[in-house]
Amino acid sequence: MLRATPQAVRRLAIRNQRLDGPLPRRKATPQDLLETVRALRCLQLDPTAVVARNHLLVLFSRHGAFDERAFEQLAYEDRALFEYWAHEASYVLSEDLPLHAWEMRHWPHGRGGAWQRRVNAWYGSEVGLREHILEVLTEAGPSRATAFEDRATVAWESGGWTTGRNVSRMLDMMWVRGVVGISRREGAQRVWDLMERCLPAEAPREPIEGREITRRAAPLAIKALGAARVPHIRAHFTRGRYPDLPEVLAELHREGVIEPLAVEGLGEDWWICAEDVERLNDDFKGRTVLLSPFDNLLCDRARTEALFGFHHRLEIYVPRPKRRWGYFVLPILDGDRLVGRVDLAMDRKRDTLVAHTVHAEPKVPRGARLPKAIRRELERLAAWRGAANLEIHAAPEAWRSTFA
Repeated sequence: MLRATPQAVRRLAIRNQRLDGPLPRRKATPQDLLETVRALRCLQLDPTAVVARNHLLVLFSRHGAFDERAFEQLAYEDRALFEYWAHEASYVLSEDLPLHAWEMRHWPHGRGGAWQRRVNAWYGSEVGLREHILEVLTEAGPSRATAFEDRATVAWESGGWTTGRNVSRMLDMMWVRGVVGISRREGAQRVWDLMERCLPAEAPREPIEGREITRRAAPLAIKALGAARVPHIRAHFTRGRYPDLPEVLAELHREGVIEPLAVEGLGEDWWICAEDVERLNDDFKGRTVLLSPFDNLLCDRARTEALFGFHHRLEIYVPRPKRRWGYFVLPILDGDRLVGRVDLAMDRKRDTLVAHTVHAEPKVPRGARLPKAIRRELERLAAWRGAANLEIHAAPEAWRSTFA
């Protein structure tokens, strides 16, 4: 069996996710951004914007400062991307529409539990609300949620914050089913339209079912991850949408598409794309980079801990006294290691990027190189966000002179 060290697998993942080598010298074009999304396969959406929204931070980590209008063009003018559900709500590739259309046709799928029955019953009974939404969009075009009247006959009920939010809940259900889509954003607000008008004419539309979904999606997930075990694949890209995954992986192996891999100390049940086998031992040139807490490289927390030895947990919803690291914490990648994290916030009133605390992991490299590289990345991020100042309030004692 092919064997590799965890370091080799980390480096392959970093290369495949475009986090190795120096930053590009020229400002990214929409086509450059599209190629990065193709490498990652999705960009997770998250409403948190303490510094910048996740999808922008993910692209910044790979391209440096770029014009956000280039991304807007890519998603909402060229329609090369559209908003849909991947491993979370995400920007996904229009060229991957057949993979996502399976979810549109079958959602909610599962074992027929109480939640699934309740969703189907409410969605099916509220014909009037659905027809009203479609009528408004057909006649008026792209519209915000406030354009729709609440014509629900029975209020949506849940154990959470969506109780009684009938219009927004119906829009979400129609979105996952592929009936409506998000035409554009006005700030953080979604502007809705018919899904068909949110997609480019050239997007492939052939229906794909069953194992063929897995045959197409699994190699894409493995490629983005570098190498992966079955749980990693199931949790990545098209989460929960890999019918007959073990059997399909065996088929793909027989066809020479993927190869089994033993990772030292981490098991013999990994898979790697055949085209990446020779790249496992390629020369590696790393760099120091700040990662969004939702970055594709580390969004699978169990995998991150196993492969990088880095315990990554979000503390946004943890009460302040119980937080260990901070509210919005960006992990720091240095070469092929996650060496620290920084709790960041934009103080827009003072035009300042504030690093509340810079934390170092155990056994980080000694000397001035690493803290200087981290400071450089903080300055680069501050400049991109238009901050005139950078403040670093706390840091490890050995780094304080660099951050003073």
